[in-house]
Amino acid sequence: MTAARTIDAHLHLWTRSEGAYPWITPELGPLYADFGPGDARVELDAAGIDAAILVQAADSAADTRFMLDVAARHEWVAGVVGWVPLDDTAAAIDALDDLSEERRLRGIRHLVHDDPRDDFLDLPAVRSSLAEVAARGLAFDVPDAWPRHLGAARRLAAELPALTVVIDHLAKPPVGGDGFDEWRREFAATAALPNTVAKFSGLHLPGVAFDESSVRPLFEVALDLFGADRLMYGGDWPMSVPHGGYASTWRVMRACLDDLAPSELAAVLGGTAERVYCLE
Repeated sequence: MTAARTIDAHLHLWTRSEGAYPWITPELGPLYADFGPGDARVELDAAGIDAAILVQAADSAADTRFMLDVAARHEWVAGVVGWVPLDDTAAAIDALDDLSEERRLRGIRHLVHDDPRDDFLDLPAVRSSLAEVAARGLAFDVPDAWPRHLGAARRLAAELPALTVVIDHLAKPPVGGDGFDEWRREFAATAALPNTVAKFSGLHLPGVAFDESSVRPLFEVALDLFGADRLMYGGDWPMSVPHGGYASTWRVMRACLDDLAPSELAAVLGGTAERVYCLE
């Protein structure tokens, strides 16, 4: 597999006046700011990244529209993972219909980790909505799945084989905790389903130093379980800003890929994203 471009499959933007981001509060320090396409482009260029996929940062139509408007103005935006109200099938279908002409919309996501419902992905309305998402050729991203939603993501993938289920951030493994072996078992069961994909992204984990010695073992687990053709790199900027920013994150994650064969490297750094999100 040869990727024509290096793609960051997980990048956020937000202008707080453009949408509702209730989780972005002053307590977040440097994240309590606006991060626009110009800021992102500087970081991507410095790292030698050709394109990126914008991923929703709020469960709102306004955030999705903001990203699509950015995508329409900037060719480096390869695709958008937006939001629709999955727990109301009729409303979800209406929203998907309204977005049907948006060629850069390539996936849907819901902030399940912020949703108080532990059974969100098992709700009948959500399943029906996601069947419609699959029918339209869109992928479904699941953020921060461990511990509440990884099992549900596996059940979802098993019951909707036409839906590509993308596990963001390797499901946020509990490194250094008692739950690591349990996470690995559930992660392996999820990887056993052919319509699942994982993002090597978002691994600034609580209480764990972010360096090659801590991140490489996580990547090797994911590589063993998913294979390179079902893994994709994501920088998770600007969530990396409190931890040193894009460049330092990229250095650590890129170093973890040094032992890959050229075809594997091409998959993780672009080919998988091209295929999974059906990028133009």
